[in-house]
Amino acid sequence: MGGSKMPEVYDINVEAALTIVPTEAPIVSSYNDRIRPLLDTVDRLRNLNVMKEGIQLPTIVVVGDQSSGKSSVLESLAGISLPRGQGICTRVPLVMRLQRSPSPEPEIWLEFGDERVDTDEEHIAESICTATEAIAGSGKGVSDTPLTLHVKKNGVPDLTMVDLPGITRVPVNGQPENIYEQISGMIMKYIEPQESIILNVLSATVDFTTCESIRMSRQVDKTGERTLAVVTKADMAPEGLLQKVTADDVNIGLGYVCVRNRVGEETYKEARMQEESLFKTHPLLCMIDHDIVGIPVLAQKLIQIQATMIGRCLPVIVQKINEKMETSEFELKKLPMVMTSSGEALMTFMNIIGSVKECLLRILIQGDFSEYPDDQIMHSTARLADMLSEFSDNLQAKPEAANEFLMDEIKVLEECKCIGLPNFIPRSAFLAILSQRVDGMHAKPVEFIREIWDYVEVVLSSVITKYSDNFPQIQPSIKRAGRTLITKIKEQSVSRVVEIVEMEKQTDYTCNPEYMTAYTQKIANQASFISHVQSNYSNYGDVGISHLRGYNSQLLSQAFDMNVRITAYWTIVVRRVVDNIALYLQFTVKNLVNSQFQKEIVAEMVDPRGGGEVEKMLDESPSVACKREKLKNSIKLLKESKDAVAAIVYRNSG
Repeated sequence: MGGSKMPEVYDINVEAALTIVPTEAPIVSSYNDRIRPLLDTVDRLRNLNVMKEGIQLPTIVVVGDQSSGKSSVLESLAGISLPRGQGICTRVPLVMRLQRSPSPEPEIWLEFGDERVDTDEEHIAESICTATEAIAGSGKGVSDTPLTLHVKKNGVPDLTMVDLPGITRVPVNGQPENIYEQISGMIMKYIEPQESIILNVLSATVDFTTCESIRMSRQVDKTGERTLAVVTKADMAPEGLLQKVTADDVNIGLGYVCVRNRVGEETYKEARMQEESLFKTHPLLCMIDHDIVGIPVLAQKLIQIQATMIGRCLPVIVQKINEKMETSEFELKKLPMVMTSSGEALMTFMNIIGSVKECLLRILIQGDFSEYPDDQIMHSTARLADMLSEFSDNLQAKPEAANEFLMDEIKVLEECKCIGLPNFIPRSAFLAILSQRVDGMHAKPVEFIREIWDYVEVVLSSVITKYSDNFPQIQPSIKRAGRTLITKIKEQSVSRVVEIVEMEKQTDYTCNPEYMTAYTQKIANQASFISHVQSNYSNYGDVGISHLRGYNSQLLSQAFDMNVRITAYWTIVVRRVVDNIALYLQFTVKNLVNSQFQKEIVAEMVDPRGGGEVEKMLDESPSVACKREKLKNSIKLLKESKDAVAAIVYRNSG
């Protein structure tokens, strides 16, 4: 749209077609013959409730402050009487579907929910009040559940409009305290979509800039390109009205139409004659351009605007219907098939387990995390490598000395001495020192392997959840079986790690040449060390040695030798423990993925003694059944909507 007036979409002389029937509201004859198919299409979509699929339809939304004259305008357009009274007369969205009919007898009925209530011109206001109470209760509250009024009548314009409750700020006569919030929220819901045409009803007796309805419409339509204003009660405040509608201080992009409401017991014929006379003879109102005055002009503008908006929106609606239908069909295909036999259930279960196994193979062994690109926890090979590296650094960190330098070695040597050759270091002394060292780090490998399997359990649970989400009836059982398997493997792994550590206490052996290299380098300092102690030095390098002065050189030489041996050997022990655990971990994880997982889970799930867990898959879960039904209904609705709109789009394109 973009300008002050919407472009017309049909080359028809609307003014020539617009006439006034003595006993009826304004009509459009040949123009309606072209517009009606468009309106029928949109009404068909509205009847199908396509809006619940998130597809907006072009709609004329009537808004205005309380007592602005909304009902009077709608009455004049439809040629019927609507509920009147103090306070809020419209308490629910009233969808008015006006359709010109060649029949002299009008056809009027109401629809809400699944109910249809037939009525007539004499009882229409009463019927609307009764239906409103059924929807919103008998109090003064409002509801956003719509009530649809169908009027098929000779002389009405082909229009579909939504009348909303008038805006009131102060609750009165038993209205809820938050009545303003309820009404404003309802109005914003209807006028916010870009497909909505806002018919803003303003009273000539007020300053337009102070109207709450103007404030709301400007929030969602800043340029006013989809807002048309109708100014009521022109006869009550003619002074300055020309300036108001020409200055346009409130940015009404589609322009203004000034009207005179029906007064008292006037017939619609009398009201239109009085309106025509008023704008022709009143000294002030006659100065207003005749193209923007009168109910017939309002009907003409609404039909033009509505037709243009529908014509513009239909291709977009078709596109949205297609996109929504494709999405719904894709979601339906993703749902599991409805199983009718134990064989189908078992096959589906095996497919789930197979998919879980393949996923675990990719992320735990192959390092392929394409299924979880943004979830670093599931980048398992990297996380396992990080955990192993941290464990290795922690294990190789130099422990703080519990005693002063060489004192552990001296104590052990004194307790392991025997009758024999001098300077001979008993093997039992070395093993005792080694055992102390091993005992000191014993808890770390056990803690590490527990952490590893806790992490694997998290990964396993996440993968099971992903591939069994469509089967909540068995998902807890599969997860429980997975936890049981991990617990079993964890216990086995702890036992194996304890064995790996304990083996280091039983013997002292390595074929690694680094041991002799390190030993040879360090033992060369033995004589210098003994000399420093005997010469009463306080330190040897960065090591305090003053506490060793009371020991003889032979014992000091043996202690120094043992320290050098254990230091050179300990580096190899720690690396060997890390290597053995890493190899065992790799082997166990691969064994879990390649054979144990499928074997153990299947055995537990299909064991008849376990209650026949797989049989539960024959009973589709309520959530999946509900989702399936919703998707089927959605696809059916969208297909019907697509068929409804296809013909008119093809006709327009032709």
